[in-house]
Amino acid sequence: MTGPRSVAVVGGGPGGLYAAALLKRLDPAREITVWERNAPEDTFGFGVVLSDETLGGIEHADPVVYQALRRDFVRWDDIDIVHRGTRHTSGGHGFAALGRRRLLQILHERCRSLGVELRFRTEAPPPARLTQAYDLVIAADGVHSATREAYAHVFRPRVTSHRCRYIWLAADFPFDAFRFEIAETEHGVMQLHGYPYSADSSTVIVEMREEVWRAAGFDELDETESVERCAKIFADALGGRPLRSNKSAWTTFRTVVNERWSHGNLVLLGDAAHTAHFSIGSGTKLAVEDALALAACLQERPSTPEALAAYEEERRPVVASTQRAARASLEWFENLGLYLDQPPRRFAFNLLTRSRRVTHANLRLRDARFTEAVEREFGCPPGTPPMFTPFRLRGLTLRNRVVVSPMDMYSAVDGVPGDFHLVHLGARALGGAGLVMTEMVCVSPEGRITPGCAGLWTGRQADAWRRITEFVHRQAPGTAIGVQLGHSGRKGSTRLMWEGMDEPLPEGNWPLVAASPLPYRPDSQVPRELSRAQLTDIREQFASAAGRAARAGFDLLELHCAHGYLLSGFLSPLTNHRTDAYGGGLEGRLRFPLEVFDAVRAVWPEERPMTVRISATDWAEGGTTAEDAVAIARAFAAHGADAVDVSTGQVVAEERPEFGRSYQTPFADRIRQEAGVPVVAVGAISSWDDVNSLILAGRTDLCALARPHLYDPHWTLHAAAEQDYQGPGVAWPAPYRAGSRRPQTGRADAPKPRLTLAHSVEPTPSGEV
Repeated sequence: MTGPRSVAVVGGGPGGLYAAALLKRLDPAREITVWERNAPEDTFGFGVVLSDETLGGIEHADPVVYQALRRDFVRWDDIDIVHRGTRHTSGGHGFAALGRRRLLQILHERCRSLGVELRFRTEAPPPARLTQAYDLVIAADGVHSATREAYAHVFRPRVTSHRCRYIWLAADFPFDAFRFEIAETEHGVMQLHGYPYSADSSTVIVEMREEVWRAAGFDELDETESVERCAKIFADALGGRPLRSNKSAWTTFRTVVNERWSHGNLVLLGDAAHTAHFSIGSGTKLAVEDALALAACLQERPSTPEALAAYEEERRPVVASTQRAARASLEWFENLGLYLDQPPRRFAFNLLTRSRRVTHANLRLRDARFTEAVEREFGCPPGTPPMFTPFRLRGLTLRNRVVVSPMDMYSAVDGVPGDFHLVHLGARALGGAGLVMTEMVCVSPEGRITPGCAGLWTGRQADAWRRITEFVHRQAPGTAIGVQLGHSGRKGSTRLMWEGMDEPLPEGNWPLVAASPLPYRPDSQVPRELSRAQLTDIREQFASAAGRAARAGFDLLELHCAHGYLLSGFLSPLTNHRTDAYGGGLEGRLRFPLEVFDAVRAVWPEERPMTVRISATDWAEGGTTAEDAVAIARAFAAHGADAVDVSTGQVVAEERPEFGRSYQTPFADRIRQEAGVPVVAVGAISSWDDVNSLILAGRTDLCALARPHLYDPHWTLHAAAEQDYQGPGVAWPAPYRAGSRRPQTGRADAPKPRLTLAHSVEPTPSGEV
């Protein structure tokens, strides 16, 4: 026998039932009991959507369940998006769904046929008693898990409620596609999510922001009245048919995250461990996949503690990825009102790619006709990916949407860029990007981060930069080069990055200045609070550096107001505690950065664009809010900023960023939509597919990539080659043209098996499920 001999399962949802069935099937001698407080026929939803990937796992683990599911599934490929009276359809998506009640029936029957004891209408004993009586306790008791709360000090759950109210309903007819319908009412925007789950029924979810829900009076309606009101609002989608409920109530979605998933012989599964918003249809999928992984780990590992550790190690990254996608989707619908005025097809494309799991390339494979229509509406010439369309900033036209992001190299001597900078920036310019940015170039010796930082406080430094800009303009015609000006503030006088990032110099320190006398870290130097006279001096240092940058031949100038450096330190309430005109509310905190911007803009040539980099959140309580970030962007735009480069964090050492693929893009998106200013998106954007997706969806105007350009200086050229693009959006340098095709490689794929044995279907005692 492998693994625990006795198993208690708390919760009779799909995840708990499937875990019980799998563990009993793997070892018929196990004693397994499932406690479910509701009746077997009770269920609080309608349809369940499962992916082909999940179904494949079920097929391999338990063909009996798979065959039963397959007989009841309804399948379809299309997604319909209806907005302002126009329906756009995208195909090739491949959905499978069935009724939740039927899913539970199948799992009940499978558990009974295997000998699992099912106890309905019965509260489970307290978890402490179960862990004493059973070898393994599986807590599958849902988002409101009492088991999890009993050991909250161990699992350390974080439960986040969100901004929308929603209600699960059903319609007695099948939609012919997954349908998203937008209703713009006098109270605000509402949305319908609908999909078929049987030959004669569909799930219908109605969702809206809390303030819209209250304004529409739903908070004062009972269940019947709510159902009737929803049917009336979405009468076109429903063809005038009614909706029905099943103890349906308006609720807010809660995202559950736990620091640990197991404690001794107790383990969390499904919604008890994690939740993912219904708009990506992953709740049941995650629970079923949890059950598969848990059963496999218990089978493979010699002890229960090792199995539970392996289960969590296997599932945690998958769940985290799904939750990031679900969070992106959830927030997209929360902010739906921002996108209502987009061109119709672009709106549809934006909705389809909202979670970042469906991308431009992926959607092109699924439905090339739809994707090409979106590209035409955007203005892509035939055969031109969105990333290779031009973009104009003031008098500068960038030939494509790729930016080499500023990256500190810490390799200057006395602030003078040398051969390293020529080769580094020259290589990236030859690599095809539309715009190559320098690292943060400091406006004074005291404004350096490290002794290796580059500067523009002397004519010698300006001459060295001119050598670089002339190389770029001569050898990479069509590529623009920009300079980022900044001052380190309280984050200066530190070691080179590879010697200890943000660690103070052991010797040779210079005095630091900042908005307020607050050290960055406990071991950092305490900066002096800047006086009015010093503010004037620093403003003039920025202006003088900008004049040198103009004479050095830079095409664009970016003012660095992010990452906790001097100007960023004025913007954040966490680092600006001043009581004079340069502190207090946001207007005061903006005062000095805007004065610096105005001084720089006054000397920077009128035809050349200026951008501003900001930290749109501090990733810390009490810091810059999303609303603040929009207001900051608006203020700079009003003073003449041509675009806002939207980064996040690095303002306070105690930050807690939520890392993930293109994780900073939503902040740029919001600023673009609300402030109406062009934006540069940054932050873990690594693939050309992501760049195309973000540009085409209208979430950003330019994409800045850092580490990918360290890995591959010719990233943009290779992106063109991989997309078979040859056009004005990118140009191979003449000496490199022979390498413009991907090199041939040896065959890496393994021979396919000549024979595949089909899985046999295991009969139950009655011969059927």
